[in-house]
Amino acid sequence: MDRRKFIETSGVAAGIAALGNVNTAFAGNPEGSKPAHGGNSNIKLGLYSISYGGIWYEGSALSFEDFCKRAKDYGFDGVELDNKRPMGCPLDLDKRKKDEMVNALLKNGLEIPAIAANNDFSSPVPEHRECQLLMVRETARLAKDMGSKIVRLFAAWPGVVIHEGVGTYELTRGNFYSFERQYPFATRIERWNFVKDCLKEAAGFGEEFGVTMALQNHAPLIKTWRDTLDLVREINSPWLKICLDLPIMDNLDNDYVANAVRTVGNLQVHSHFGGEYYRDKDDTVKPVILDYYAGGKNPDYRHYIGLMNEIGYNGYFTFELCHPVLNADHTRGDISYVDNQVKLAREFLGKMVGK
Repeated sequence: MDRRKFIETSGVAAGIAALGNVNTAFAGNPEGSKPAHGGNSNIKLGLYSISYGGIWYEGSALSFEDFCKRAKDYGFDGVELDNKRPMGCPLDLDKRKKDEMVNALLKNGLEIPAIAANNDFSSPVPEHRECQLLMVRETARLAKDMGSKIVRLFAAWPGVVIHEGVGTYELTRGNFYSFERQYPFATRIERWNFVKDCLKEAAGFGEEFGVTMALQNHAPLIKTWRDTLDLVREINSPWLKICLDLPIMDNLDNDYVANAVRTVGNLQVHSHFGGEYYRDKDDTVKPVILDYYAGGKNPDYRHYIGLMNEIGYNGYFTFELCHPVLNADHTRGDISYVDNQVKLAREFLGKMVGK
């Protein structure tokens, strides 16, 4: 693997300069010179706690309180909580701890638009699905207690393995251990129906606790945005909607994306942006092209935000740094690397939505 490919694969952006003020203007930047379609003050920017979970970088996770302070200091409107340890696992959160977390949100003037469930409903083993359903139900309870209106669901989340202290996807998404090889005796349509049955129950949890379940267009069972829409339509519940994310779409051509956004329409309730960023010599924040982006090109966020404005979207775009970070010499980055990326990402998308 050549250095360019390695940099793109690991997300290292060569040439990142020292960060200036987050509100530094984009001099001459065609992507960030003005808000998309005149901006939309109804779109808010969030920060996802997985970015500071202590698995992608050298060092420990932040506490929820410190995470909220980071989000406030860097100019975000709210935070999305991962329901995993150490911050957000329902197993660890009694009433006192949840009250402390709500106080941290209030102290920092933040909302909590969503909690992520990290679920896999696709197993052919009934006990596995039942455990996942119980976890999703407790996440819905947590969302109600925390004041969050959305629980974000996967159809079949493959998980993050902690290997020698570092989070990695290689052991659950590689060529050998794949979704298809996980249960070779189960067909895709069988696993589709397992997921559908569980989503129906999850929608019931949403109604029980008064929170919306939002299915993300995330692989591996889901292959396209149409799969996400089909599952939601087949459940046909007002408590199950969609989290349509641009960076993980299978096709980034503008016509394809436009069809997706317009067809999903008012089922869209949450969204993310991710990747890594650098500041070039002209003080312009630019995205790094990562290897998983369809067609080998960056997502066109300006076009996407324009479409979201068109359909009247008034929810969150939440930034997630969700992959291992490496320095240019292949050593593991520390939390300052994450801080830099979070600031750059906030500046990059903030200009597009007029914030």
